[in-house]
Amino acid sequence: MAETKTEVRDEQLDAERAARRLVALAQIRQYPDPALRMPAREVESFDEDLLGLIRRLRLLMREANGVGLAANQVGVLRRVFVFQPDEEAELAALVNPVIVERSGELEVGNEGCLSMQGVSVPVERDTTVTVEARDESGERVRLELTGLPARVAQHELDHLDAVLILDRTTPDARRGALATLRPPPLLDPLR
Repeated sequence: MAETKTEVRDEQLDAERAARRLVALAQIRQYPDPALRMPAREVESFDEDLLGLIRRLRLLMREANGVGLAANQVGVLRRVFVFQPDEEAELAALVNPVIVERSGELEVGNEGCLSMQGVSVPVERDTTVTVEARDESGERVRLELTGLPARVAQHELDHLDAVLILDRTTPDARRGALATLRPPPLLDPLR
């Protein structure tokens, strides 16, 4: 059966999306990069540098097909992350975020990470959190998050504190994840 123009166009778009994702992932620090284990510093200036960082985070998150991205995942040790608080909303940038309330109701869910390709591990998180932060212009923001947005915000805040999903999972899941992340052995060409 012959391919229609629409099918060919869809294949080209899929190939382009895959290529864009690879380019984005190449700009995101991968485990065990030391920046992932360094706590981020408070943002003091709401200036053009901060706006540029936020634009970069939004673009990389979108291109990598992520749901959140913290500044230290791109090697910038500033307390900033981007995520989508709900399906209808634009990507939000939270500067100097702090969780001020937790539901206390915990739920285990599988989490992946743009800095740990191929890894998905169970992580226990609060189902609802309230986050206070500043937006990119320095205005105060207070978000009450439930479900996936709450999970993503906690995950990204962990990044800012140099905590990884490997630190929050079970010992067995951690061992499996580390085996996945371990680089393949190099073969000695002289043998």
